Amino acid sequence: MELTTVSPKYQVVIPKRIREQFDLTPGQQLQVIALPGRIELVPSRSPAALRGFLSGANSFERESDRL
Repeated sequence: MELTTVSPKYQVVIPKRIREQFDLTPGQQLQVIALPGRIELVPSRSPAALRGFLSGANSFERESDRL
């Protein structure tokens, strides 16, 4: 487990090992999710970066009563 400290300006530094593990870059946005008893930071990915992450045939079938 890594620890960080909240600065007087409410800033935190993400430890180097974690930045490298998740390939975080300066200026990258993180989603801040407040859950009961904890805060999660989730890296945002651009739509272009997500292209192809659901590889395989499209198995989606639209219901016949829908346009």
